[in-house]
Amino acid sequence: MPEYLGKRFGGGRIRLYLALLSLGLYISTKISVDMYSGAIFIQEALGWDLYAAVGALLAVTALYTVTGGLAALMYADLVQTLVIIGGASVLAGYALGAVGGYEGLVERYPLALPPNLTGPCGRPRPDAFHLLRHPSTGDLPWPGLLLGLGIISSWYWCTDQVIVQRCLAGRSLTHVRAGCVLCGYLKVLPMFIMVLPGMAARVLFPGQPQPPPHPLTCPTWPPNVATQYGRSTWPPKVAT
Repeated sequence: MPEYLGKRFGGGRIRLYLALLSLGLYISTKISVDMYSGAIFIQEALGWDLYAAVGALLAVTALYTVTGGLAALMYADLVQTLVIIGGASVLAGYALGAVGGYEGLVERYPLALPPNLTGPCGRPRPDAFHLLRHPSTGDLPWPGLLLGLGIISSWYWCTDQVIVQRCLAGRSLTHVRAGCVLCGYLKVLPMFIMVLPGMAARVLFPGQPQPPPHPLTCPTWPPNVATQYGRSTWPPKVAT
């Protein structure tokens, strides 16, 4: 993307600015999260130290990126996509089967309460199965969902370095368009292979730390509860 803007508008300042901005955003918001989440699963599956798992991830990624370039990244993305979709589909099937299917999830999710629960904090939201939520009381109000996330998504899918460089490296405009259409269909899958299994995890593991509630209703909720929830629920679910 920096190279494209440099050729399109000329000069080196905009190219350098976007390169530094992209590096800063990736290091602070993406790479750190990806390394940590990947290391957690390696730690759970193999019993490695967290820092050793992070180092292994960095070493493997750097090896095929430096030696193979963008072509290696694309082949790796293809393999990872197939593995993730296949594994997540199997996980979703087992998770939904364990809770009695979608109907069982709808019935049991509101009753999935952690032990020793007092007060409203930590209870499942009554609008948990609603996509468009109340504009003032919802944890993700529908105006923000349609307007705010729409703007953010447009920035990510149209200007992000990872996305755009794949399109610029396409064999032809037809291939790029076909890839974008395919990705659009694939983006429907997270609702079924990520969100619903996550809700099933709450039903299957009610004693584990729960996802954080809305800060306006529970201002005293521990700030690290989201990290505890992810670390204590997802790895055991995958391992079992």
